[in-house]
Amino acid sequence: MALVNPIKKDTVLIVDDTPENISLISSLLKGTYRIKVATDGKTAIDVSSSDDPPDLILLDIMMPDMDGYEVCAKLKNHPRTSDIPIIFLTAKAQIEDEQKGLELGAVDYITKPISPPIVLARVKTHLQLKRASDVLKEKNAALLASRQALAAELGQAADYVASLLPAPLADGAVSTAWRFFPSAQLGGDSFGYHWIDEDNFAMYLLDVCGHGVGSALLSVSAFNAIRAQTLPNTDFRIPQQVLTALNDAFPMEGNNNLFFSIWYGVFDRRTRELRFASGGHPPAFLVSKEGILNTFMTYNLFIGGLPDSVHHGDATTVSPGACLYVFSDGVYEVHPPEGAMWSLEKLGTYLLANRMVDGKDIDALYRKMQDYHGQDILEDDFSMMVIHFP
Repeated sequence: MALVNPIKKDTVLIVDDTPENISLISSLLKGTYRIKVATDGKTAIDVSSSDDPPDLILLDIMMPDMDGYEVCAKLKNHPRTSDIPIIFLTAKAQIEDEQKGLELGAVDYITKPISPPIVLARVKTHLQLKRASDVLKEKNAALLASRQALAAELGQAADYVASLLPAPLADGAVSTAWRFFPSAQLGGDSFGYHWIDEDNFAMYLLDVCGHGVGSALLSVSAFNAIRAQTLPNTDFRIPQQVLTALNDAFPMEGNNNLFFSIWYGVFDRRTRELRFASGGHPPAFLVSKEGILNTFMTYNLFIGGLPDSVHHGDATTVSPGACLYVFSDGVYEVHPPEGAMWSLEKLGTYLLANRMVDGKDIDALYRKMQDYHGQDILEDDFSMMVIHFP
């Protein structure tokens, strides 16, 4: 959008029913400004509403049919003319007359007989203010357009991130449910699952520090590396190898000092063994059919922190009917308006009392956290997967 042209002469509309007054003021201003004239209120309104409106109006108050106050009120009440500054020129010198004019929206009030230096100074000042106001409005309009374009692009990026999330699995060796509620338009969480081969089922959730475009890009890049199994020299059936390869592929210094935590597991349906490794991430909860809760994590550093880090894995046997809960810390690190933050222990107690079967059950937990927080949007991304092992 082009800004105001500083070379173009400003236009002043003189509104007065006395020709002598028009002649006097015109001669005073015509060397510096373009001059337009009107001898009545209706003409003044028509000129001001035209495709070539004035930049400032010098308006007499005492006119027949429609006085200056009525003209000013009509101009200020119409969006096409409301921003044109109006200076009253009048012989009415009472304080209440000046107050009335300013209340109607005039920017200044000059009494007759006029003083040429005063008129020139006031006109110059208010035109400079009008010019600065126009520039600011155009800059604000350009900024708003830029923000709207950015919001649209962020919306498209958020839709892309959402499109990467897996479809729920309803039957077979495992069934799944999940929910993702970002705290910002673009969050740093990603998660997924897929069959590595006919026997080994991978599941993973990662949480990049921060929010916004940078965090989302790193999250998607790491997610795609896992899903497409493109990390070099990596057996994706061995979780600690995956963490080591991710650490090598996504160092902090190469990603704007961003890092991420992760929980990665592989379930072997032949042996019912669950192998897992985590780096700086909350533990996964496994709740047995009988109602026993176990926590699974390994004490590895977050991904990207130190080069050549050694990562360790662990394994357990999953009994039929068990549910595995993998989640980000945004699920339980929820602050109330007053009092203590919710905790990992409270989450475990909740899951023991409220077995989750599908996404609606996760929705109930999210609503509970909204109520606890006292706001609809939580401070961090809320991400949770539920894996049921028949």
